[in-house]
Amino acid sequence: MAGADSQPLKLTALDAEDLEVISAHMQDATLLVGDITFLPRQKKLALVANRFDWQSASAPGGDGVYQRRRCGLHIDRVFTVKYSRLRMDNPDGVLSLLAILFHPGPEAPGGVIELTFSGGGAMRAEVECIEAALDDLGLTWETSHKPAHADVAAKE
Repeated sequence: MAGADSQPLKLTALDAEDLEVISAHMQDATLLVGDITFLPRQKKLALVANRFDWQSASAPGGDGVYQRRRCGLHIDRVFTVKYSRLRMDNPDGVLSLLAILFHPGPEAPGGVIELTFSGGGAMRAEVECIEAALDDLGLTWETSHKPAHADVAAKE
């Protein structure tokens, strides 16, 4: 099985470069709308997702069997969260994460962390600074489906 020995990830982001690493690992993660929680008193945005294991998928000698892993992502020091083109009233709605981006604000180190989803949906978290963490939760399963994107597929 491809990537059977890959270790669970535990990543922390304290700057934009770190956040890009988390974004790369979270690309094509699937989640339910109901698995997103904003805790205003704790200034925390948290979600649980099924991330595609890109690290094991790119390992040499793959046999066409890939893995997904259950993971948790939390963003701390969040002031507000705004949703665009997401049906937050539908907890069973399925989302596919494309990227996590940081847009610096007028006063460093603050800004907006944006999660973009396929279909044009997005979440924008206004943050005091970048403080985020990705943790694999230990649950993995095989999948034969490797996510593909139209612009990448056209180049291959």
